[in-house]
Amino acid sequence: MESAQGHRPDERSDDPGTRAGESGTALELLVHGVGGTTPEKMLDDPRTVRITGDDIAAVFRRADDADAERRPAGRREGPVPEAYVWCNLTSGNGTRALWLLLLPFMVVNLAHWMRPTARGRRRTVRLYGLLVRLAGLSLTVLLVAAACEVALDLAAWQCAGTLACAEGHSWLGFLSPELSDGGWWSPPGRRLALAALVPAALTGLLWFLSLRTWSAYESQQPMAHDPEPEEDAGPTALSRPGFWYGRRLVARLRAAHTTAGLLTVAAAVGSAAARYDREPGGPAVLNVLGLLLEAVLAVGAGVVVWVVCRRGRSERRLDSGLDRRLVRWLPLTGLLLLALTMVYAGWERPGWESAGRLPGDATFGALALAQGLLVIVLAGVAHILHRTLPDRRAAMRGVAGPAVAMLACALGGVMSGGVSQRVSDWLDGTGHSMPGPPVLLTWQASAIPPLLVLLLGLCGWLARRAWQLARAECAAVERECPGETGDPGRTRRIASVRAMAALTDRGPRILAVTSAATLLLGAAALAGALLTDKTPGEAAQGSYAVVHGAAETAQALGSWLIGLGFLLLVACGRRAYKDASARRTIGILWDVGTFWPRAAHPFAPPCYAERAVPDLTWRIATWTRSTGGRLVLSGHSQGSVLAAAAAWQLTPSTRRRVALLTYGSPLERLYGRWFPAHFGPDALGFLHQEVDCWRNLHRRTDPIGGPMRLPGDSGPDVDRPALQDPLAYGRTEAHPLPAPILGHSDYQADPAFAEERRRLLARLRPEVPAPRNTGEPGGTSR
Repeated sequence: MESAQGHRPDERSDDPGTRAGESGTALELLVHGVGGTTPEKMLDDPRTVRITGDDIAAVFRRADDADAERRPAGRREGPVPEAYVWCNLTSGNGTRALWLLLLPFMVVNLAHWMRPTARGRRRTVRLYGLLVRLAGLSLTVLLVAAACEVALDLAAWQCAGTLACAEGHSWLGFLSPELSDGGWWSPPGRRLALAALVPAALTGLLWFLSLRTWSAYESQQPMAHDPEPEEDAGPTALSRPGFWYGRRLVARLRAAHTTAGLLTVAAAVGSAAARYDREPGGPAVLNVLGLLLEAVLAVGAGVVVWVVCRRGRSERRLDSGLDRRLVRWLPLTGLLLLALTMVYAGWERPGWESAGRLPGDATFGALALAQGLLVIVLAGVAHILHRTLPDRRAAMRGVAGPAVAMLACALGGVMSGGVSQRVSDWLDGTGHSMPGPPVLLTWQASAIPPLLVLLLGLCGWLARRAWQLARAECAAVERECPGETGDPGRTRRIASVRAMAALTDRGPRILAVTSAATLLLGAAALAGALLTDKTPGEAAQGSYAVVHGAAETAQALGSWLIGLGFLLLVACGRRAYKDASARRTIGILWDVGTFWPRAAHPFAPPCYAERAVPDLTWRIATWTRSTGGRLVLSGHSQGSVLAAAAAWQLTPSTRRRVALLTYGSPLERLYGRWFPAHFGPDALGFLHQEVDCWRNLHRRTDPIGGPMRLPGDSGPDVDRPALQDPLAYGRTEAHPLPAPILGHSDYQADPAFAEERRRLLARLRPEVPAPRNTGEPGGTSR
């Protein structure tokens, strides 16, 4: 691509006769959707220049249009096309594939933004956010506890303390009392202290990744806005000045979660030593030190919970504070406590031997119980919020957020249990020299096969529903194309695509059943582990043969499935690291999942919209301010969501100079249903009133985009009737070859696209003069 350092369309000419506001130049700012594309494809020209931006996200034009503002508009037809390319924010390099391992954190962060619409329930809204943040904290503790289970319990405590296991793994020989002949690292406490470096390093890696992405994403300064009055919340928080600037909250949460991880490691190391010191005849001094250390760790855990609960997001203004002392000293304190715990555990204790499992198995049971209670309470809070302002289009009647939080906890449990199961099988081989992972993890693995059977049943129901819809659509296609439906195969293909696209609206029902089943199976697994303290196969001994066989089968199959799922996840990440096409596929997942700021979990993949939305806002505001020209903001798929978010961030005077053109847009069909508090009917209706004009294009064959369904009589003003797809049923003079079924792609190939764009430009007010330069940064004030 050519550089455009010499072309600055923002620069204002000294000759007032060349100003765009007087010459009538119009701009069409194109924003692509998920999966990304190139500026050459977006602009349909092999020669493009970068107008502004960097290698991560930038605005491009055709080379011939680089100085369009300096030329009279009469020399060209239509607006000047400009492409905003943001795909590298989510799928730029191979390291982004490693974000797959952060999937549970991303999912729980989505639950924060799925709360129902509510008015006059400020405390209840805050309670909702607090509960989601606590669920996110439990996932961090679960991940670090799983690393402790692998490194401390399975490797250092069980395998290194068992001669048969240590002989099969020479790299553990220096930790084995028998193989090392009582070496310095062979006492159990020193083994645990050394193994603690693994989960501590994992915690440090998460801290580093969060800090690095925080500097690149959350620290992007949005355009300055006047603070909103406390009583004027507006129909959506997306219009607030500080919505896309979560710098302070992410920094606080990062410090708290990092400290929580370090304290989890310290508790895992110190609990075994403290329990040994409390036994009769144990050293009195070490017993007192152990009690003091446990008390300090409990206080530290309380401080972490207080920090997570203390402050949420600051959206009404740009909050540039960082709580530097807390952000700096809280993790350092956790690191100091971990170091003291390692010294305490490594102290000489004659006669101490490792046997059985490492104390602290109850940690996984406590986490599972806490997560289940949090989800249940969260569902109650969401139901209360939904009842205050019912929305019939809201997914699952407002409890989609708790359902997604439940799936996040389940994903965390699957990944944690999968690692533990596979490492245990690898260390122990085919023998039974080790007790293995905690019993609860085995019960949770045994719940996977019943859940898969349920999912297969749901897939069968979807297939049957798709078949019924396809039959109905065949009749609809014949009615729409009278006299042309002479090809049954063509009719069935069109009907099948429409039926498959309609299945998107069945997503809430699938999520509801899956989440409820996950909660019930998790509760059954927790109860079975606590009541029997045995694996399912052992607990079923002596019962009916069918019950015992089913328990053994579920246990064996679940262990392999849970490990296989984790290995497949890692394999996908590794393939995406090397394969650009696979990396782009994973990038599509992040395009949807990482649109929202990190409000619940600081270790989630970063929010690309905190860079993309300010980019678009600055570009729109500066162009309209310097030229006074007309601007059409054109967004496809996820690009329409970014376009709407950018329009909300504009000042009212700038919004009135902008026309919005969306196509294949999930604004109402997905975002409006799943995130009703931010994209509900009131928010979309407000956007329609604020921009100069808005038109939306959709197809019945599109599984993602749909109509806006604005309340009242505003719907036809925005939604054009569903576009015909394919453009022609059979061969015509305009389409002598069979027209393809486009679905979600190539909206610009439809003649309706150019027609609607012309109408938007005609409806825009070209007589609006260019505003004077007031010297204020970022455009005019309110």
